[in-house]
Amino acid sequence: MKTIGLVGGTSWVSTVDYYKLINQFTSERLGGLNSAKIAMFSVNFAEIDDLINKGKLEDAYPVIQVAAKAVKNAGADYILLCANTMHRFASAVKEEFGLPVIHIGEETAKEIKLKGLTKVGLLGTKYTMEMDFYHSKLNETGIKSIVPDKEDRMFIHDAIINEMLHEQFKSETKKRFLEIIDKLANEGAEGVILGCTEIPMLINQEDCAMPLFDTTRIHAKAAVEFALK
Repeated sequence: MKTIGLVGGTSWVSTVDYYKLINQFTSERLGGLNSAKIAMFSVNFAEIDDLINKGKLEDAYPVIQVAAKAVKNAGADYILLCANTMHRFASAVKEEFGLPVIHIGEETAKEIKLKGLTKVGLLGTKYTMEMDFYHSKLNETGIKSIVPDKEDRMFIHDAIINEMLHEQFKSETKKRFLEIIDKLANEGAEGVILGCTEIPMLINQEDCAMPLFDTTRIHAKAAVEFALK
């Protein structure tokens, strides 16, 4: 069994789910009292949030860099960045530390392909929705990705930062998210990526007729498969 290097705390709310899911999937695969071998460094997300508020996401790499170095030194065989947005730095982490990085966008694309879909909506922070680092991974596999309009994108981003990262999951926010998903369906989306690891705590497949892709579960399961293969 390989050791998983978790770069967590982005946010701690979803990092809890990562730890739980990875161990659950490991137990399901191996049975008994088996659990995953994990080296984790949890960052202080306030440091990243401060940069985000200043429009300086690119300056957040040193925070991720420290965490990646710590898990490598602790014996990690590969790295998991426990947030969709932090995959802006996936290539840099892989190049600098020489360890495989399980890319959440690539793993999500595989799941979408398995369902035979070619056009999906993408929800997440404004960076995930507006920058190319996520869309490109989907486009490489022939999947077209669309995002909500600017007003809805800002609503989603604000809800993530000001509610979900504080463990607040409001019914009125859920209602608005489902309305946004309906708009994406009207634009031809065949499924929707929950491209922020907190969003699956707000909505799940039972809430929606079209396929939803829970990136936390997809990423955690891929990590376990890599650890055990």
